[in-house]
Amino acid sequence: MPQRSVLSLLLPLAALLAAGGCATSPEPQRAPSAAELDAASRPAGQPYESVRPAETKPLSPLDDPSSPLYRKVVYFDYDNAEIQPQYLDLLRVHANYLYRTPGAAVTLEGHTDERGTRDYNLALGDRRADAVRRFMIAEGVPAEKLSTLSYGEERPADTGHNEQSWALNRRVELVY
Repeated sequence: MPQRSVLSLLLPLAALLAAGGCATSPEPQRAPSAAELDAASRPAGQPYESVRPAETKPLSPLDDPSSPLYRKVVYFDYDNAEIQPQYLDLLRVHANYLYRTPGAAVTLEGHTDERGTRDYNLALGDRRADAVRRFMIAEGVPAEKLSTLSYGEERPADTGHNEQSWALNRRVELVY
């Protein structure tokens, strides 16, 4: 091949390379999107799977605020272990749940306000828990599903020193 024809081929090629190598400002870098990262991590040909939160178990009726079983506290009058009529339906709902649910059991925790001696309040908390226990047994709950415990004044729901606080502390809590 003559030297001139090789030169005629190389000159346009050199010009083309020179023009392509001119300084231009680079495009600004952007962070890849989550979809691009996900696509890059998938093997070729695999379909896209959306990222979903882990499936959650349905709420137990004991933890569902719209369920009557969500309420688990029965309040008492001063120096009294008699269940007030407004709590009978609530206790029936819990008794029905315990009766129909294998493996379910509850501890009935009796509490009092701060008035009275420590020993007196432990005994009163025990009488309150036992009153709820006897009611639930009468509703058909097997005795082995029920246990009682008295805290007396030791675990107040409200630490205030007035009638409103004391009323919140005179209670039995159903602890599953």
